[in-house]
Amino acid sequence: METLRDKVAVITGAASGIGRAIAGALTDRGAHIVAVDVDDDGVRALADDLSSRGGAVLPQRADVSESAAFEGIRDAALQRFGRIDIVVNNVGVLTNGLPEDIPVSEWQRILDINLMSVVRSNAAFLPLLLDQGSGHLVNTASFAGLFTYSYDRLPYAATKAAIVQISEGLAIYLRPKNIGVTLLCPGPVLTNIAAAVPKFGGGAPLRIPGEQFELLDPAAVGELVADAILRNRFFVPTHPQVVDELRCRVEDWDAYIDYQISREPC
Repeated sequence: METLRDKVAVITGAASGIGRAIAGALTDRGAHIVAVDVDDDGVRALADDLSSRGGAVLPQRADVSESAAFEGIRDAALQRFGRIDIVVNNVGVLTNGLPEDIPVSEWQRILDINLMSVVRSNAAFLPLLLDQGSGHLVNTASFAGLFTYSYDRLPYAATKAAIVQISEGLAIYLRPKNIGVTLLCPGPVLTNIAAAVPKFGGGAPLRIPGEQFELLDPAAVGELVADAILRNRFFVPTHPQVVDELRCRVEDWDAYIDYQISREPC
């Protein structure tokens, strides 16, 4: 996109963290925001903040695990703004436990929120973007979907790896149709995603991707996303040095697994 001015962006998980930062960065560039979150108070507080900065904002309280959620979001956005140009699928929730302790029901919950929300979003918005012949998708994955450094959040990691694959396939399909796709892969970012994580079987030690990845402020991530939309960039890691990690893994996968085992916390 040459400009974000007067573009309409739907952002899920907008009430806090990375979603809120993306909303702010796009507003600062003149975009109109459809702010979606299950946290009604949080999304309305965001709307007040963005409105005070001159933005046009439509707050939408929605549970993205519900089958009809995105149709309602789409219709409300079209009624208010008349178009949709950008869709940011940013919702994500965590869980914690050893692989044998996390029940199937928790796997289903994480899959339904993290992964199936993207599927539902595509079903609602892709036909619209294809009909208008323009637009941009942003899907938030994670370092946990790029390389394996933990076993304490396997459902989360599995959904984020799936989002990587979905995003790359969509980019191959949509780029020739004038629709951009950005895969946002955050490393350590200061958000509240871990504030209320369910624990199973007493929980499991929290493993991090590596000491070399500093903890970032969400505002920096919002700026990366805004720039990626304007430049039509696909892969947007929050920490560029992750490329070295990926290279090390692919060169000798067995050795990489042994390396991760050696990092086992006490």
